[in-house]
Amino acid sequence: MGNVYEWAGEERSVNMSKGGFHFAVAAQIPRLLTLFERDCLARFTPCHRLEREDLIEAIAVTHVEFILIHPFREGNGRLSRLLADVMAAQAGQGSLDYSAWDADKIGYFTAIQAGVAGDYTLMQRYVELAL
Repeated sequence: MGNVYEWAGEERSVNMSKGGFHFAVAAQIPRLLTLFERDCLARFTPCHRLEREDLIEAIAVTHVEFILIHPFREGNGRLSRLLADVMAAQAGQGSLDYSAWDADKIGYFTAIQAGVAGDYTLMQRYVELAL
């Protein structure tokens, strides 16, 4: 997207919200990405030997935390789904079917917002449907 936006591929430097929900403050993104690397990527990936329930948890937590950081101005949803697909592929599963997420956007956003309090159970249900 570099030919469309000069900031494409760069961590965002502006605060953003969607539907009244505010994502992480832009000034905190470098610190939050460091924590994301340590607490999600290093913890859960690669997903080679995960049982189904553990894979569901890994994808749910990683997806929610990435979306809450929202490190880029565009493409966060696409990138987070790609990451979920890679994690599923590492575990020997196919790509996820996101149709349930798309069909219930309010429920999906509610599941993301529950992650602010560390509650990933709603997102785990969406991941289970997608697998």
